[in-house]
Amino acid sequence: MKRLLILLPLTWLATPAMAQHEGHSTEEPPPSAPQSANDPHAGHETHDSSQEEEQVTDPHARHDVVTAPRAHREAADPHAAHDMSAGPDSTGEIPDGAPPPGALTGPRHAADALFDPRQMAAAREQLRAEEGGTVSYLVLADRFEASGGNGDEKYLWDLQGWYGGDINKLWLKTGSEGAFGDSARSLELQALYSRAVTPYFDFQAGIRQDLRPNPDRTYLVLGLQGLLPYVFELEAAAFLSDTGDLTGRLEVEYDLQIRQRLVLQPRVELNVSAQAVPELNIGSGVGSVEAGLRLRYEIRRELAPYLGIGWERKLGETGDFSRAAGEDRHSWGAVVGVRSWF
Repeated sequence: MKRLLILLPLTWLATPAMAQHEGHSTEEPPPSAPQSANDPHAGHETHDSSQEEEQVTDPHARHDVVTAPRAHREAADPHAAHDMSAGPDSTGEIPDGAPPPGALTGPRHAADALFDPRQMAAAREQLRAEEGGTVSYLVLADRFEASGGNGDEKYLWDLQGWYGGDINKLWLKTGSEGAFGDSARSLELQALYSRAVTPYFDFQAGIRQDLRPNPDRTYLVLGLQGLLPYVFELEAAAFLSDTGDLTGRLEVEYDLQIRQRLVLQPRVELNVSAQAVPELNIGSGVGSVEAGLRLRYEIRRELAPYLGIGWERKLGETGDFSRAAGEDRHSWGAVVGVRSWF
């Protein structure tokens, strides 16, 4: 107990001295001792501690980025040495001009440079036959209608269809017009070979046979059929008869999509002749002009009834022949019909 009472005052006296030297190593290295490899800052004085901490936190703090070696800058930014101002994206425009001459050298088919050209030609022909030789068909009743006006009630049909592939087709066309209760005023049949000459046009050649009006005529047919810019449907043909008469026909149609199922179709037809053919009531020059406007409703794409109006004007000598035959030079009327295809 006495020993304990003696030690307590000694402990109280030693506490301030221990607090003053807390955190300091009891042993200091000799002045000549080397710095420790594990402590790069060993031996530095305490007034440099803030600078050392800054260097440890930011290893580049004492590096001059502006004067750094070029190799270091390029390693950090691989595009630093490239001038991007002249790149293709600087203006956003596609380069204009012809391709370099080297782009057009070499074989037409690159595979021929590595494989036997004969084998590759056979393979391409097989691919063309399997993938591009699809055969299909279409039958279109473009106009199947009745009309009334000027005291004349008439009927008309315009049918055509084709069978074949993308390049070669067989076209069949027929058209007729007449008055109800009378024989047909005109009836023609056409059989044509059609070949695609552009992505939008087919060249057609064949035979046309007229069964009405009398006398019968047989014609050689040469024509074009396809799409004009802005999707105007064009059908143009020249007809050379077995008696040497040369005539021509031009038809243009356009489908104006008003609603998803409602389509307005303007149509114009022009007939011309190189000479007068009195027995057929055809004069030289522009013989007749027809115009129509039809509004159809597509119950399905394949079936569309329509209403419209039609107008026809016979000009020049053709009009004189019509007047002599007791017919009007011009006529108009309302039409009702159906357009269908399969």
